[in-house]
Amino acid sequence: MRRYVAKRVAHATFVMWLVATTVFFGLRLIPGGPVRTMLGQEATPQAVAAMRAELGLDEPLYVQYVDWLVDMATLRFGQSLSTSQPVAELVGQAAPRTLSIALLAIVVGLGVAIPTGIVSATRKGEPLDYLATVTAFLGVSMPAFFVGILLALVFGVWLGLLPVFGYVPPSEGIVPWLKSILLPGIAVGLPYAAVVMRMMRSSLLEVLNEPYMRTARAKGVSDRVVLYKHALQNALIPVVTVAGIQLALVLVGSVTVELVFGIQGLGRLLVDSMLDRNYPVTQAVILIVAAVMVFTNLAVDLVYTVIDPRIGYGGNQ
Repeated sequence: MRRYVAKRVAHATFVMWLVATTVFFGLRLIPGGPVRTMLGQEATPQAVAAMRAELGLDEPLYVQYVDWLVDMATLRFGQSLSTSQPVAELVGQAAPRTLSIALLAIVVGLGVAIPTGIVSATRKGEPLDYLATVTAFLGVSMPAFFVGILLALVFGVWLGLLPVFGYVPPSEGIVPWLKSILLPGIAVGLPYAAVVMRMMRSSLLEVLNEPYMRTARAKGVSDRVVLYKHALQNALIPVVTVAGIQLALVLVGSVTVELVFGIQGLGRLLVDSMLDRNYPVTQAVILIVAAVMVFTNLAVDLVYTVIDPRIGYGGNQ
């Protein structure tokens, strides 16, 4: 087990280095640059050269790359090129807003997907199954930002029940905080729920049709015990895989939904920094999102042993 974890951590570290390298050089291949964005197109060559020297952009590219890698390894993200604020401070202000939406989306998604998938699988061919299947297909086909627009229109504009713009921190009250993230969280969580629900239904149907399930029923084991003690545990293994991988959908959905609801989270920070060619901020946000995705996949693999202890890792347990 230790050897497996060490191997996966090493692999995740390599992936992060690859992402960091791609982001660093990819940003610098985009036409234009932060200096022209900051000074404008009318700036003189002397002013541009002076600003490049001040920002350290006149150094050879490989020198900038090595210095940046060292800074990343020591968690020094530098300063914003446009505001001179520490990047860590900007990220620290934006991250709680994105995490609030993402966590609520996960709660909503799993809270809807797991029970609905179970009901759909145990009532195959019945009206509830058809309703759940059609709803899931609609959820998969609609992106989070579109769901957010519909929710804002119905519950914010027409009914006036919930705010549709801005974010309230928890320090100003739990209820106002929940109200400010409820619509964005549901908008991100529903497409997530649709994908997980379909996998839950398919996986549970497959397990329920296994010979040992029919044998258990033939021996007089109640349907409830068959479902919750035997079938559900085995059915959850592929569901955990899909749910973990689909966390990328939650993160991407949070980014787009923040723009719809006017929330200054990581998504808005990333878009603004890319438009300004703000290299340090853009690089930091992309790396943070990539790290969440990479290490979430690692955590999903480790959760397998909790769900099913029979699963081993090449004999190194």
